[in-house]
Amino acid sequence: MVRRRTLLIGAGAALAGAAVMKPRTAGGAHDAYFAAMQQTLRAQGIDRPVLVIDLDRLDRNIDRVVASAAVAPARRFRIVVKSLPAPGLVDYVARRAGTHAGMVFHRPFLEAMARLRPDADLLLGKPMPVAALAHFYDNHKGAFDPARQLQWLVDTPERLAQYLEFATARGLRLRINLELDVGLRRGGFASPEAIAAPLDTLAANTDHLEFAGFMGYDAHLMGLPAFVADAEFPRVKARYAACTGYVRERHGALLEAVGERLCLNGAGSPTFRRYEGESLLNDVSVGTALMKPTHYDLPILADFEPSAFIATPVLKTLPSSGMPTMEWLAAPMRAWDPNTARTWFVYSGNWMATPESPPGLQPIGIYASSNQQGFYGSERVQLAVDDFLFLRPYQSEAVLLQFGDLIGLRGGRIEARWPVLTAGV
Repeated sequence: MVRRRTLLIGAGAALAGAAVMKPRTAGGAHDAYFAAMQQTLRAQGIDRPVLVIDLDRLDRNIDRVVASAAVAPARRFRIVVKSLPAPGLVDYVARRAGTHAGMVFHRPFLEAMARLRPDADLLLGKPMPVAALAHFYDNHKGAFDPARQLQWLVDTPERLAQYLEFATARGLRLRINLELDVGLRRGGFASPEAIAAPLDTLAANTDHLEFAGFMGYDAHLMGLPAFVADAEFPRVKARYAACTGYVRERHGALLEAVGERLCLNGAGSPTFRRYEGESLLNDVSVGTALMKPTHYDLPILADFEPSAFIATPVLKTLPSSGMPTMEWLAAPMRAWDPNTARTWFVYSGNWMATPESPPGLQPIGIYASSNQQGFYGSERVQLAVDDFLFLRPYQSEAVLLQFGDLIGLRGGRIEARWPVLTAGV
């Protein structure tokens, strides 16, 4: 028979454990930074969700990338357009960074950038169906010269054969960048043996194809523990170096023909700093690091500042009432977790983002709506109807396309409104 003293000890331990597990009350008001941002938006009559970019923070992030790329031997900073999907924003970054280079991942974006930035040097970030080439050349007009300023990415001998057939039929000369698989295992050429036949094809068809360089993306390093990434990085470099060594040894004529326009592209926002002082690459792609969404809260980017936020008006605030049809849950929910005491509903929602300010808010699963998303919070949360809730995106790519014009803020005023790129047809 269980003794009374044992029961009391067990009950006490259970109560103590419950006390430790019980959520602590959180919440508060906007800090000075977000209070000032809210005041600016109100003064400008903003009445809907917007994507706000802090231009001072953005400037400092641009300068950090430029400083990294300048570490000898210097590398070209190539702006990743999908991460900053507004021509005006790309222009802003390009002017401050002093670069004309861009990477595009979507044929309509390619067409827009070629039209709007006729001085751009563009590299495709993924291989395109041959139909995309037909669409581009059928519709291209203007000063942008694809034969000099555009590199098409090729990942297989079969795609290269398609491109050669297309270029021959159209009487075109295509610049070809070969995609290397340096460890991501998402396609591309993984060894010198794999690039041997494509290089032979390029060398035999110089009237219609030009070897432009290599592109090797190493994003798999981002998701690895630091000690594993540190061990993997030399292998990434070795895979890339083996291919560049092969082309130098076997196809010197291709290198001589391309000359200073050779593009040895690699890295990305999570890894570009790993190439400082390295001669392996002469071209690094960076985009998302400039926005610093939550997915890029990485030690290697610790000094970068979040510069992009979603600001959405609060439409309703009311005491929490449990769940629809189960209102009786409200009291026990509040008793256990004081951070469910009130509910706020905002204009639109269900974005790839997490609440940033004021502190203490959490999404409500049952109200995960793109019309009026609901958030729980405690009585300490100071957020009234017509105030703004600020959220920080997980990523920049698709999120920045959901709000119409991007809003650039500086010094308590709106300095820029940048229309975003459209998907097109």
